[in-house]
Amino acid sequence: MRIIKTLILIAVVATLGACTTKFKTYHGPEVTRVLIFKEQRKLYLMHGDKALKMYDVDLGFAPTGHKSFEGDGRTPEGEYMIDRRNPNSAFYLSIGISYPNMSDRVAARALGKPPGGDIFIHGGRRPGDPKRPDWTAGCISVSNKQMRVIYSMVRNGTPILIYP
Repeated sequence: MRIIKTLILIAVVATLGACTTKFKTYHGPEVTRVLIFKEQRKLYLMHGDKALKMYDVDLGFAPTGHKSFEGDGRTPEGEYMIDRRNPNSAFYLSIGISYPNMSDRVAARALGKPPGGDIFIHGGRRPGDPKRPDWTAGCISVSNKQMRVIYSMVRNGTPILIYP
């Protein structure tokens, strides 16, 4: 009888362990804006003037300067919005940034190039991704564990300000 109880307990624990999810629940203060400081490689989740969380980030493989066109490897600079969520991202989880805006489109058109798009804050590297800092194609990357927290805290419509 004792063996059966032990086996049942092991089965319950194994089942509960398999039920873990990458989606966290957040009940704290609202994130009113996201700040990215490219030179310092920092992301701040803000509630008013108070930083709720701070994370180190990796950027595009050409981290200096504003994104000008598709393929330039730069992370945009300026004021945008979080405009979408991808729970099935190739980079674990991701939240979209509303790049390109109208001025980004006009500037790229003046260069005769497309502005690009699909700029996200996302989780960490996949197997085969470069192992150097600033490895993305223009996105902002954090660890998968950090992305779970960010994904739970930041809502669509949240302003994001990206500074040089």
